[in-house]
Amino acid sequence: MKETEARYKVNEIFYSLQGEGYYTGTPAVFLRFAGCNRRCAFCDTDHAHGTAMSAADIVEACSKYPGRHIVVTGGEPLMQLDDVLVRALKGAGFYIQIETNGSLPAPTGVDWVTCSPKDTPWGIDRIDELKVVYQGQDVEEIASLLHSPHRFLQPCSGLNTAETVAYILAHPHWSLSLQTHKLIDIQ
Repeated sequence: MKETEARYKVNEIFYSLQGEGYYTGTPAVFLRFAGCNRRCAFCDTDHAHGTAMSAADIVEACSKYPGRHIVVTGGEPLMQLDDVLVRALKGAGFYIQIETNGSLPAPTGVDWVTCSPKDTPWGIDRIDELKVVYQGQDVEEIASLLHSPHRFLQPCSGLNTAETVAYILAHPHWSLSLQTHKLIDIQ
């Protein structure tokens, strides 16, 4: 690896099915970055640990899998995802989906932006899918500020599923997103 090449702190890279939101069931390579600018109590990611990798290292690791849909997540992926890595992944034929808390703008070249907002301020400049972890908060206010034709509510760790379903039934412009990867016991 060249010393001048950008280095990214990668928590893990794995291949599975997308378990949440619009692309549920899609085979995908998951690139999970370490580090986040939020501290959500329900988060399931180890933010502290990671391996330093170059863009070339990441592309090589991701290209070992047959799928060409990549989900860049974290932590907060937009703390690290940049034009260099986006170009490298696009050059390898990847369709790039990011899952962000919406606090930072996305680099150009990202194909799909899933925003799961946790707190203001929001710096995201484009959203294809709004996915809110529902905890009884005012999701209509969030939806009015963060526009998307695809709106999903997700129960918080499965603890408030009945409440989430009831809200969606009363507000049919929302759809349900479950963490299906957890339901079928895959990564």
